[in-house]
Amino acid sequence: MAAHRKRKQRPLSGQAGRTAATLALAGAATATTAGAPSPAHAEPRLTAAQVKAKVDRLYEQAESATERYNGAKVKADDARASLTLLSDEAARRTERLNTSRDALGSIAAAQYRSGGLDPAVQLGLSSKPEDFLEGAALAERTGARQAAMIVSIRRELGRIAGLRGRADSRAAELRARQSELARHKSAARAKLDSAQRLLDRLTAVQRARYDQRQDQGTGGQQGRGQRDQGQRAGAVPAPNSRAAAAVAFAYGAIGKPYVWGATGPGSFDCSGLTQAAWRAAGVSLPRTTYTQINAGRRVSHDQLSPGDLVFFFSGVSHVGIYVGGGQMIHAPRPGSAVRLAPVDQMPFAGAARPV
Repeated sequence: MAAHRKRKQRPLSGQAGRTAATLALAGAATATTAGAPSPAHAEPRLTAAQVKAKVDRLYEQAESATERYNGAKVKADDARASLTLLSDEAARRTERLNTSRDALGSIAAAQYRSGGLDPAVQLGLSSKPEDFLEGAALAERTGARQAAMIVSIRRELGRIAGLRGRADSRAAELRARQSELARHKSAARAKLDSAQRLLDRLTAVQRARYDQRQDQGTGGQQGRGQRDQGQRAGAVPAPNSRAAAAVAFAYGAIGKPYVWGATGPGSFDCSGLTQAAWRAAGVSLPRTTYTQINAGRRVSHDQLSPGDLVFFFSGVSHVGIYVGGGQMIHAPRPGSAVRLAPVDQMPFAGAARPV
């Protein structure tokens, strides 16, 4: 049976070739278009109100990350200070240990030099037996002191080993806290960058309106006017001299810029401001919103009095200091400054009265 041969395809030429090429290109274009995202699915242009809502949410998330950063920083600082103390103590004990070792070595060398003869022979050869006996008693006491020194050295070695073990543990904790710091800082920066990209999508007029609404009365003459207005309003007196001092400090901070992680005196973040205000009143508050809310007696919204700490959002990520008349002073967000604001402008989460 004869073998069947496949007929060789001849390349198309002339009009037929041109037609085939056109069809192939058209098919490729169709496939490419199908694989690419359709313009209809592009992200829609947000309204100014939608941008504001998204930006506010991002700033809230950034502030939450900031407070976690502040808490991790406190722990890292504590670990660093503890590590320094442990290292210093280990160095001092090592120095004393070396001194004891040198003294023990001197005693051993002296005994070696004088230990060539039996004590009875030394007594027999001595021209003054009474001096020898006195020396023998001294040697016995020296031996007892040497034994005590050996015990002391062994104990000191154990203490130094313990200190070094604790120092190693603190060093590991410090490294973990530093990694945590970097992670929270990166998270806060990412949220702030996202907020800035959204704000950049606003027109110049929309952005000016947004900035005016957010930062009205925070700087320059406006900030001074806000301070004067609030102090003149001071219709509700502070319950005590410490609360009055904290409120006075907060008024004095109006107009100073919000700076991420700052605790004053020239700039603040939200919990940095409240901490500094109460520090001026002689009260030490912890660093973060999460810990400040437990730093005093809890009070309800209708029991607020000047000096109380007021907290916002479900995550307790923002804090201000109540000054009376339904107003608070707070450091709002990056790009703004410390200002007077209605206490009800954000979701209220609770309040605490430092004691």
